[in-house]
Amino acid sequence: MKNLGILGSTGSVGTQSLKVIDKNKNKFNIEFLAANTNTKLLIEQARKFKPKYVCIYDKSKYLELKKHINYSKILCGYDGLMELCELRNIDIILNSIVGYSGLEPTLKIIESGTDIALSNKESIVQAGHLVIDLAKSKNVNIFPVDSEHSAIWQCLVGEEKSKIRKIILTASGGPFRKLSKSQFTNITVEQALSHPNWKMGRKISIDSATMMNKGFEMIEAFWLFNIEIKNIEIVIHPQSIIHSMVEFVDGSIKAQLSYPDMRLPIQYAFSFPERYDLDDLKFDIKNFNKLNFEILDLDKFKCVKLAFDAINKGGSFPVVLNVSNDIAVDLFLNKKIRFTQIPKIINGCMNNHSFIKTPQLSDILSITNWTENYIKEKYKL
Repeated sequence: MKNLGILGSTGSVGTQSLKVIDKNKNKFNIEFLAANTNTKLLIEQARKFKPKYVCIYDKSKYLELKKHINYSKILCGYDGLMELCELRNIDIILNSIVGYSGLEPTLKIIESGTDIALSNKESIVQAGHLVIDLAKSKNVNIFPVDSEHSAIWQCLVGEEKSKIRKIILTASGGPFRKLSKSQFTNITVEQALSHPNWKMGRKISIDSATMMNKGFEMIEAFWLFNIEIKNIEIVIHPQSIIHSMVEFVDGSIKAQLSYPDMRLPIQYAFSFPERYDLDDLKFDIKNFNKLNFEILDLDKFKCVKLAFDAINKGGSFPVVLNVSNDIAVDLFLNKKIRFTQIPKIINGCMNNHSFIKTPQLSDILSITNWTENYIKEKYKL
């Protein structure tokens, strides 16, 4: 039995991970659950799974949690979160915290020598060099939870890295794949949250609508699989059945196919190197007699181009890309900016920041503060 901890247990990935664990009670044990502000759901989860520790990041919710839970140690705030990341009796910690605040927990987990199931893509986007180098030095495994990177990982099992010709990331195209560029100005929050294939959290849904999520995934693939940017391709695949592909030097291509259901990559990250049953997830090829591919329009989906620009320039550019995107998405969700302003804000931040060639954690925190202040002052928010 593997002992697991979950950061972000009340979010989309966190709740689906608990479904996986609930169906495999004889294989997984929950040591801790941590959430940001959703005490109601966190209390329900704690009552069901009886973890040793429960943490709420919002300190104002601590007493509410304490009132309803008497069988777990209750922690709160940043210090409580870091204490969980340092626990030594855990096999895998899932980091599904949303946004750039997930970086420090990622580094703390790895520093503690615990394997990590990583859903927080921002950790790699901001600080791939720090995360990968630390994982190597601590002999820690990073198990990707994103469906695309899980697909690549599965395709590469048993293969030699030197035999890879190209990684092909697939993208659904989001809700605006067929929309003309001229129609982007009038996109509403409600429209952007309506993904055609996946049920996801609010932030990742907007990233899918702008396709910044695919830009982030390209940067992740660069770090996770040590592959040159020129050998990473993004293609539109509207059905979301092929989750990614790997082309080898002999022209052979491996692809991982399944219904778009996050339980599969989550469970694979938890169970590796084994595979466990997912009885209700069975693929019927008759339902998909056509699998389509389209070229990605970088002029329409400007966020993807910005991501390529950021990783090619390197250094602090991906940090600014990541932080400014988080802030811009939040502003859009709160209806303070238009959809088309998201890439404009990101581009402005990238062009005006002071470049750092090899940013350390202190630099990343400083750049984060600069980006937040720049956007507030520039856009009078």
